[in-house]
Amino acid sequence: MTINPDLQGRSYPAAEVYDVGREKIREFARAVKATHPAHFDVDAAKALGHSDLVAPPTFAIIIAQRADAQLIEDPEAGIDFSRVVHADQRFTHHRPILAGDRLVAELHVDGVRAMGGGAMITTRSEIFALGDGDAREAVTTTTSSILVRGEGQ
Repeated sequence: MTINPDLQGRSYPAAEVYDVGREKIREFARAVKATHPAHFDVDAAKALGHSDLVAPPTFAIIIAQRADAQLIEDPEAGIDFSRVVHADQRFTHHRPILAGDRLVAELHVDGVRAMGGGAMITTRSEIFALGDGDAREAVTTTTSSILVRGEGQ
């Protein structure tokens, strides 16, 4: 199956909420060897002016990949995940991710470019923190590019 070129411009709505917990931040920080005390100690984070533990900048990948899954699992996309190679990932942080945040991500397919028998797909995840009522605060924008190899590549 080939990649559907009509994916470009498609958006996937925010799905399940991701609750950011202190232990999730600590575990992620250990895994990526982030050693700043604000990732582990609430008092250290508060001394920097934050309300709770601060996630390492790349923590946003957890929420972004949940949004990416909607595209990968979309039968109309034509993506065979076994043929996917991750090409690029970028983060634009609007504010730090903190313990206690309730995050959602909307996924936007910004580009689909045929490459041989495969395609390069560029996506953007807009990550928001949920507040009271319908309030949403922009937290991070991630941009990702994946190469979906064609048959025989």
